Formats: sequence, C-alpha cells, structure tokens
Amino acid sequence: MNDGNIVEVMELVRRFDELVAVDGVSFDVKKGEVFGFLGPNGAGKTTTMNMLSTIIAPTSGTALVNGYDIVAQKNEVRESIGMVFQDPSLDDTLTARENLEFHCVVYHIPRSDRDSRMREVLEMVSLTDRADDRVQTYSGGMKRRLEIARGLLHYPKVLFLDEPTIGLDPQTRNYIWEYIEGLKRREGITIFLTTHYMEEAEHCDRIAIIDLGDIIALDTPDALKTQVGGDIIKITTDDDDAALTELHKRYPDIEMLKDPDCKLCFERERGEEFVPELIREFGVRIVSINVHRPTLDDVFLKMTGKEIRDESGDRKEAMMKLVGKMGGPPRR
Repeated sequence: MNDGNIVEVMELVRRFDELVAVDGVSFDVKKGEVFGFLGPNGAGKTTTMNMLSTIIAPTSGTALVNGYDIVAQKNEVRESIGMVFQDPSLDDTLTARENLEFHCVVYHIPRSDRDSRMREVLEMVSLTDRADDRVQTYSGGMKRRLEIARGLLHYPKVLFLDEPTIGLDPQTRNYIWEYIEGLKRREGITIFLTTHYMEEAEHCDRIAIIDLGDIIALDTPDALKTQVGGDIIKITTDDDDAALTELHKRYPDIEMLKDPDCKLCFERERGEEFVPELIREFGVRIVSINVHRPTLDDVFLKMTGKEIRDESGDRKEAMMKLVGKMGGPPRR
C-alpha cells in the first residue's frame, strides 16, 4: 500500500443477481483529504461504500482501508473507520449521551475513557448543552451532527459519510459542512463521502464521478471543470431548428452539448464577448441567452449526456438501502 494513501481500491465489482451495481472500479484516497463520490441515485456510490466498510462483500476485486484487506481483515477495517449512514440510525427514545454511551460499549472503548471522549465529540458538534435531551426533540441537522459525533468516538482513521446532508434545508446543509471542514482541519481525519448535490461536491479535495457502476472521471473540482472547455452558452429562440442551421453555417466548428433540456447549448471561449457578436445579425429571434462558467453539473452532462438525477431511488438504490442495513461493528 502506498504510504500516502489510506484507501486503495482495485477492480472492485458487486453484482446482485443480474444487476451489476459496481463494475470494476479502481481508485485511491489520500490520507487527510475529503474525497467525494458524486453521482445520481443508483450510480453505485452506496454499494461501493458498503463494500469498503465491510457491510457487504465484493463479488470480485479487492480494497485496502488503513492497510487492511476488506475481506480478509474485516475487524481491523471496522476498527479503523467511522460510519454515518444515509438513513437515520439513532435511537430517538434515548438521549444524545445515552446513544453515545451505547456506541462506546459496542466498540469496546475503555470505561475510563468514555466520559472524556463523549464530552470531546459533543463539544466538537456543539451539542454539549443538549446532551441529556431525547434525540426525538432534535432537529434534522442536530441529529446529523450527533451521528457524525458518534462516528468519531473511537478515533477512526477514515470517516465514511453516506449522503450526509440529504433531506436537510440549504442553511442546515451549509452548517453541517462547516463541521466537516473543521474536522479535517482540526483532526486531520480522512473523510470519504457520497453525494448527488453538485454544490456539495465543490467542498471535496478530489471527486470521483460515478454513473451506472463506473467511474467516468476523477480529479479536483477545478480540474474537472476545465475539461468542459469554455463558457457554457444556452439559447432559446422562436425556431430552434432554423437557429441551429444558422449557427452551424456561421460557426462550422461549433458542437452542441448533449443537454436534453436545451437544443442550443454549446461551449465557447470568452462567452461574454461571443454573445454580442452572435446576436448582431442573427436571422432568428432570440428569446433568451444564458452564459455561465462551467460547473460540475456541466461536467456530468458532457460526460454522460444527461443531468444528474435527483430522484429518491430506483431498483439499484432500493437494493443499496437494503444491504446498507446489514453488518455491524467490529467483533472481538
């Protein structure tokens, strides 16, 4: 294992009968980075995370987490990681402190260390003053912060966060990200997260874009956006077919992006300078023009020919949620 890596994945595959949920992915995660898996529901994000956390076994391929094999050394892997699941997993009838105490027992944290560790993580997520309140009185954001605190109790080397802000309002989502970025700065912990929110992926040091079980790109957010090229220009007109013909006539090198919602969508260097030139003698009435710098949404669109989906699940996702409830903490 490379000394600079905390996770190494080699040709990892997971099949569910005829369904190939993860199709031979390979990548590494560096120590101390925030690494993101970006993709739509059903892309294979959760299945990959479940294999890395030993919840399910791979069909083939292998991976190392903190130097331990996810198949042959499951206990060591589980001792090395913290896990925050996509679906809530707290006991609402218990207080925050009682939830943390139970986690301490399950992970065999020495009794002499429990109070100090619970106090530490509660302070870290600003829940000290609510420690003795029942979790059922918490807001969604507070519950998410408590789950993150619980995942940190046993000092993991890698914290896995599966869609950490799903279902939260934008303000609370930003609040959670303040804690995640603070964890990286203060603790030097490696954070591996899945998300289908483009703006959330911008917080990552590196992103793997995954769709239909395959990794189609992996790089920093800025480097990925440079693959799009120039500015993105979207035009609507009274007659898009006639406008398309005129665009190709005036600019033979122009190539339309595969945007299902925009027939006249293309890249152009210095878009703000190009637009006045375009409309000066355009033969079709232009209804609207939008010019913007490339985003990760544009990267995904260019590479897949579709926008990232924001549905609440398909057949793959249902399977992922099912297997996500399997497994447990390290056994002694």
